[in-house]
Amino acid sequence: MVSGTLAAGPAHKALWPGFVFAVLGAIAFSGKAIIVKLAYRHGVDAVTLIMYRMLFALPMFLVLSWWAGRGKAALTRRDWSAVSGLGFSGYYLASFLDFAGLQYITASLERLILYLNPTLVLFLGVLLFKQKVTKRQLVSLAVSYCGVLLVFGHEVTLLGSNVALGAALVFGSVVSYALYLVYSGEEVKRLGALRLTGLATSIACVLCIAQFFLLRPVGAMAVAPEVIWLSVLNAVACTFCPVLLMMLAIERIGAPMASQVGMFGPLSTILMGVLILGEPFTMWIAAGTILVLAGIWLLAKWR
Repeated sequence: MVSGTLAAGPAHKALWPGFVFAVLGAIAFSGKAIIVKLAYRHGVDAVTLIMYRMLFALPMFLVLSWWAGRGKAALTRRDWSAVSGLGFSGYYLASFLDFAGLQYITASLERLILYLNPTLVLFLGVLLFKQKVTKRQLVSLAVSYCGVLLVFGHEVTLLGSNVALGAALVFGSVVSYALYLVYSGEEVKRLGALRLTGLATSIACVLCIAQFFLLRPVGAMAVAPEVIWLSVLNAVACTFCPVLLMMLAIERIGAPMASQVGMFGPLSTILMGVLILGEPFTMWIAAGTILVLAGIWLLAKWR
């Protein structure tokens, strides 16, 4: 009886690195929005920013995929199909649909729709892999969602005749990224977190760069020097590092839990907006942050 109790302690503690990776990855990802807003001040558009972000990130992911694949068997045709699908869905299509949807709806509505991601990950896990969802997971998820709704629910407004189209595009982005999280959780067991991350994101980088040359003339690459440096920061601190952290988190705590912990990221965007962009900080934001953190704490405690 005593030995069983002692064995449970280290096993529970071993999960905490996964939670730490997920939180740090979510915060780093959320910094992308701040960098984009700073870059927009220099007259650049979204397609160009995505191109520069992925252009600078591509060498790092290529090196990562090479390093992680040393001494391992070559990828099979099935592996390449899976990696290509994950790269397309998780890092290219999700971003493209999100930016397209923002043409028609407010940022508040877009953020609120994006918060559906953990729910979709849980649903897809049950539907595709027969995973079980406990009542405690649902409670912790509900607490976090209350925080989200408290911050953004009162800000949602429907403007223009294309709101339904914009909402559908953003929801498609959420579905695309949820599929990536679910299937990456399975594929990482076959290929390893580092190798899968490097390969899938390298494919996404190539797609984003190709998209720029399809939609923009070569002359559009001429941007302000500040945009270049911000793009380098975006590629390293807000793309390479957080992608790696999230994959390591998925490897340790699974896709559904990593996605739920990732709910902290969007709220950290608000906090960085207050500190870096000078945006107002309200009691709504404070209360919402507390609820989201409470939900994450409950998730970790009840794991």
